[in-house]
Amino acid sequence: MIFGAHVLFYSQDPEADRAFFSDVLGLRSVDVGHGWLIFAMPPTEAAIHPADRDFSQTHAGQQLLGAVLYLMCDDLTAEIASLRRRHVECTEIQEAPWGSSTTIPLPGGCAIGLYQPRHETALNLNSK
Repeated sequence: MIFGAHVLFYSQDPEADRAFFSDVLGLRSVDVGHGWLIFAMPPTEAAIHPADRDFSQTHAGQQLLGAVLYLMCDDLTAEIASLRRRHVECTEIQEAPWGSSTTIPLPGGCAIGLYQPRHETALNLNSK
């Protein structure tokens, strides 16, 4: 029985990005040894998008799907303001039929997405 998902993020500065997830985003974690943190994530849904190029990662000797993380919120403007109070400057809001989005820069040099969806979500399907 599948009971959860474990997402791997690859970072050029994992310690700084771990601190950001903990201190700025407020995600709780367990330390499984030597500062290796496993973060509890908010409820998650997944979508399969077409790729116009190879977007995969080799892990444990296997070619695995590439992924992009978008955190979801119910008020993007308020969430951006909250991040700004913690000295995080998000990118300009982008509007699309599926929702409003921005990106959150991480200390390790990459970014994660943040969006307010306009579409129906699958977040509550497992509780029905």
